[in-house]
Amino acid sequence: MSDDPGATASGHDVFAAVIGQPDAVALLRSAARAPVHAYLFLGPRGSGKRAAARAFAGELLAARSTGDDAARHRRLARAEQHADLVIVAPEGRTLRRVEADVIILEGSRSPIEGARKVIVVDRFHTAEPEAAASLLKTIEEPPPTAVFVLLAEELPPEHITIASRCVRVEFVAVSAAAIAEQLIAAGVAPDLAAEIAIAANGNADRAGLLAVDERFAARRRAWHDVPSELDGSGGAAGRLVDGLRALIDDAQVPLLERHTREAAELAEWEAQFGTRGSGRKQLEEKHKREVRLLREDELRMGLATLAGRYRAVLVDDVHTALAISAVDRLTKANEALGRNPNEALLLEALLLDLPPLQ
Repeated sequence: MSDDPGATASGHDVFAAVIGQPDAVALLRSAARAPVHAYLFLGPRGSGKRAAARAFAGELLAARSTGDDAARHRRLARAEQHADLVIVAPEGRTLRRVEADVIILEGSRSPIEGARKVIVVDRFHTAEPEAAASLLKTIEEPPPTAVFVLLAEELPPEHITIASRCVRVEFVAVSAAAIAEQLIAAGVAPDLAAEIAIAANGNADRAGLLAVDERFAARRRAWHDVPSELDGSGGAAGRLVDGLRALIDDAQVPLLERHTREAAELAEWEAQFGTRGSGRKQLEEKHKREVRLLREDELRMGLATLAGRYRAVLVDDVHTALAISAVDRLTKANEALGRNPNEALLLEALLLDLPPLQ
């Protein structure tokens, strides 16, 4: 077995799924040799934090094993099925006190297979103040067998105290070049890989979905053509909104196929080991959240495509004022997505405001 953490006996790099994060991976390789009690993985959605957490957990859990046994620890951690890997994610939009209590309880329990247990807390940035406060003592003075890995997209002020007790591992939005390189290595044509990498907007997870989505290019064209089909009437806007929402429904197909596979894998696991601790409820909540985020990503891609169309006419002095107004309206619509608006109403209001383009 290699002395390099992250390299298996066969030479396979267990951090291979974490793309475009050389600094974070280098830090985690070093940390695996002598881990401390708590880590904060901080970076935007889709930057590879959860994949890195799985790989890091695999290294920690396999640390005192060799050969096939070490490979088994890594494999189970990668599949999030290791008995000593606990993943806690908010069931709703925020991490609540009841979920913080689960984290504290899991930290106090002894490992099942070895000398160490890894507790990954997903979307820690959503923790309510009461939940974050209840976790502070556990993070400050954890049981000697527990390693906590907190995943966060941002660091709210009320979480700074907990963050100061953790080793911070910074993740950045994955570059378009790194995403395109990964897609090309997986067999995607270079031109399509470049287009997907731009549309993914630094989100490697989204890029992976778009790579197996044969309808991606058609959706981009549909958004691009919207200004040419506007005529200022509510009827035209309504028809376009219906068509765009149908395309977003269609965009869910690859994700739903993945969800079906994950549910089948979980059912197989439950058939072997029972339903206790299987994480079915968490998986169902994760699937709902992923569908919601995919629809948001599709809308953001569409708004960016529309903005690009209007920016392209800024060179025409006759239409400059209209184009500037349209880009400003699109920017506000993009900001509104963070407030979870009604999808149909947002699009209808937007398209009624946008000027037609010939």
